Amino acid sequence: MIEEKILPKRSTLLRENGNNELNLNIIQPNLYEYFMINGSRFITGGFTESDYNIKSNQCYMIINYGDIPINIQYDQDISNHRIIYNPYKYEFTQRVNFKLELFIDNYDIPKGYVSTLPKWYSFKFTYPDYNLIFIRPEFGLSVQIHKFRNESWEILDGKPIIITGNKVYYFVENGQKFHNPINTYHSIINPNIERNNFVVIKERWNGKFDESDINRVFNPNNYK
Repeated sequence: MIEEKILPKRSTLLRENGNNELNLNIIQPNLYEYFMINGSRFITGGFTESDYNIKSNQCYMIINYGDIPINIQYDQDISNHRIIYNPYKYEFTQRVNFKLELFIDNYDIPKGYVSTLPKWYSFKFTYPDYNLIFIRPEFGLSVQIHKFRNESWEILDGKPIIITGNKVYYFVENGQKFHNPINTYHSIINPNIERNNFVVIKERWNGKFDESDINRVFNPNNYK
């Protein structure tokens, strides 16, 4: 039996299972303080026995949002499973926010934006009725919910992995759209490894837009 310990507010890597079915067991005194990606499902509660069975060639990930560590037992060696996304690959690198010029010089940025929000893993242009968001390769936005607004996304570039509600969509093509209702878990992951292969999202919203309305239930870029 192979074991992996996940500290509070952290996760496993997003891995792709091999050709054999994988069974896992989660050992935790306070049950169910975790989320799970199992293939195309984002499971946030009501776990059943079948949820701990990972079919061949399916992706899987455990997110510990609780305040105590959890231990995961795997019934086979997972060291050769392909890593799709490592939230901690750049944990110990210097964090330098992106400069506006990078995007102005390399992308056809529409005029009329009213503000920008530079971060070291993303860059956002805010327009009167939408946002344009760039997500750095090998990074993901937090898993979050909103109480006072819903959001809609249109994929413009980068083939991201999208979490919305209880679904996970892999390597999404340009032009696809997603709706995130109020109180729906959602996130965007950029699985690309090429330095300049940003994921680009056009985001619209309805309701009260306020940064304080973001409840980040798992923030992989706020390392602990």
